[in-house]
Amino acid sequence: MTEGYTSDSDGLFETLAEFCSFSDSQDQVQKVVGEILQDIKLNGDEALLRRTLLYDNAILTKGELAVSKSELDIARKQLSDTENKSIMDAIENVTLFHEKSIPENWKTVNLHGAEVGELYYPIRRVGIYVPGGNVPLISTVIMTVTLARVANVNEIVVVTPPDSNGKIAPQMLATLDILGIKEIYKAGGAQAIAALAYGTETILAVDKIFGPGNSFVNEAKRQVYGTAGIDLLPGPSEVMVIADSTAKASFVAAALLAQAEHGSGKEKIFLLFSEENQYEKILVEINLQLEILTHKEAIRKVLTNGFLAVHISSLDRMVEVANFVAPEHLELQVDDSNVDYLVENITTAGAFLIGHMTATSLGDFLAGPSHVLPTGRSSRFSSGLRLHDFLRRSSFIKYDKDSTIKAAPALKVFAEMEKLDGHGRSFSIRL
Repeated sequence: MTEGYTSDSDGLFETLAEFCSFSDSQDQVQKVVGEILQDIKLNGDEALLRRTLLYDNAILTKGELAVSKSELDIARKQLSDTENKSIMDAIENVTLFHEKSIPENWKTVNLHGAEVGELYYPIRRVGIYVPGGNVPLISTVIMTVTLARVANVNEIVVVTPPDSNGKIAPQMLATLDILGIKEIYKAGGAQAIAALAYGTETILAVDKIFGPGNSFVNEAKRQVYGTAGIDLLPGPSEVMVIADSTAKASFVAAALLAQAEHGSGKEKIFLLFSEENQYEKILVEINLQLEILTHKEAIRKVLTNGFLAVHISSLDRMVEVANFVAPEHLELQVDDSNVDYLVENITTAGAFLIGHMTATSLGDFLAGPSHVLPTGRSSRFSSGLRLHDFLRRSSFIKYDKDSTIKAAPALKVFAEMEKLDGHGRSFSIRL
């Protein structure tokens, strides 16, 4: 892991840019995804079932695509009391957080005396993708579906890949049942995104698609945009830890290991530390803690290929680096006296985890804000999933005779400047 160590230098940002780039062959991903989308578009359920067998090794019939009520009932009964309470705590926290973002319709009077304003509506039908893979991401269900419910979306559809037995983890199904979701399909990957966007005989098309996924899922979302809306393109998980002299090596190491645990092998782990002697102490802790973790081989791969540690003595320089990287998660394991400066000046983090006691896993599981966050430096221009993403806005204008008369001189000028006499006439005929 010492290969990931560097120090501040004139070439630091070139190193960061190279490290942040993705090695996937995007052309090949685009080609494969394009073929999958076309197959689902033309062949519907048959193609979806065929590709579920190909990619998930699950043999399903058309009638087994949708999760049945009996499957939900069985899953709910299997949920332990402690699991149920933990899930309910997370749902309550996420609900409380996002209720603060509910916008209000408003109106005012413009310079002409006309009424203008905005109206907000929940999106009619949304599709939510929940990744499968090595672990059942129950928290992703909560961090997406709860927002849709708070926004009063009428139709919420969830797709998630089955295991090789054609099953979905009971805890995930139980959580969906707790949230009142009845329309759940056993479908994953780009083929699930295609089914949501274009519809099949079993799955009705949606208006907007949400949820994180791998490079194929993200590329599918990118390609169907316009047919359906999308939220953002969150890829492999990232964390940056900023550690000053007050940081505990064991806490820092645990934070780095936790994000490396996500499992794709393409996670990015950044460490900025102020004291040169911290690095060896943190490495010792990483090696000690790694040995007791279940997914240590996958973590070790990420630490070998996706870990970059930088010794930076100045807070100002740390701010520059953080703003360039625009990390998904930013843990500030720093003294309280440094927190305000970093939060005020780092303007590109997907989510701040502030103080020595705030683990990223709190945000991942149950604190309140959605853990669906921008990755791959896209926090420079986008934000994490929020309630507004499940709403759409309409503006309105209402002129009466008096306000129309007041607008007449300026409108006549604009029609003449832009040489659009039809526009001018559509107004003047009302006078």
